[in-house]
Amino acid sequence: MEKHTKKDKYTEIYYDQSDAPMQIRTHDLNLIRRLKAFSSDYPEICRLVEEDQNNGAYFEVMDKSRVSIHVTKPYSTERRQRQSEWAKEYGLKGNHRL
Repeated sequence: MEKHTKKDKYTEIYYDQSDAPMQIRTHDLNLIRRLKAFSSDYPEICRLVEEDQNNGAYFEVMDKSRVSIHVTKPYSTERRQRQSEWAKEYGLKGNHRL
């Protein structure tokens, strides 16, 4: 088995407006871990269909409302500066909110 580059480790999401399940095929190990945990907890909503020899996995999600794509605007320079100062003061596990 040859080693894949990051460019080779893709994620494909097949989604349409019909009642057909959403299909997710991915090589993203973090996403695979999260989908496996979700499918283990909610097998009626999500199931692992197959895994391949290149560390990829294929899932079907029956309830499409359980998956979302989150798009955010770039942070302003001021916000990045505030977050940097907060992190320097409180660290990664700080209990203070901005």
